[in-house]
Amino acid sequence: MQKILMGVGVVLILLGIFGASYTWHYDHREVETLDKYAATDFQVGRDIDGNWESATLSLWDYRYDNARLLNTVIVFTDGAPWEIEAVTKQTQKGLRNENKLFFHFPKSSLKDLLLAKEIRVKFFYDNGQSIDLPLGRKDLLAWQRKLRW
Repeated sequence: MQKILMGVGVVLILLGIFGASYTWHYDHREVETLDKYAATDFQVGRDIDGNWESATLSLWDYRYDNARLLNTVIVFTDGAPWEIEAVTKQTQKGLRNENKLFFHFPKSSLKDLLLAKEIRVKFFYDNGQSIDLPLGRKDLLAWQRKLRW
């Protein structure tokens, strides 16, 4: 009986170590572009004449820890920073937390977005972690296509 309890204990310890390692690695994953890190949706609003009225970005990030997104985002267009206030929300989805971030780009930034060769998005969590990733080539072209329309 002691051997069975000892075996069960060892298995539980190994599962705990694996689970903690997996969730930490997932929350601190390293990727090369924003689309590989989180789901995004970029939308452009136009007035009745077809002129730019607004642009928004929605971002969804799933994490195992309880870190919440902060309400500040910095968007870099070819290195020039645009600090933007965002709306954030966290909801629990099973074992993971879904972090949503939504913000409007300043109208004055839209021309820079259209002409940029690189766009980076940097957002922050309340545990001190920050994510700073460029758009992938496909997303950059899609954003610029929406702005050109």
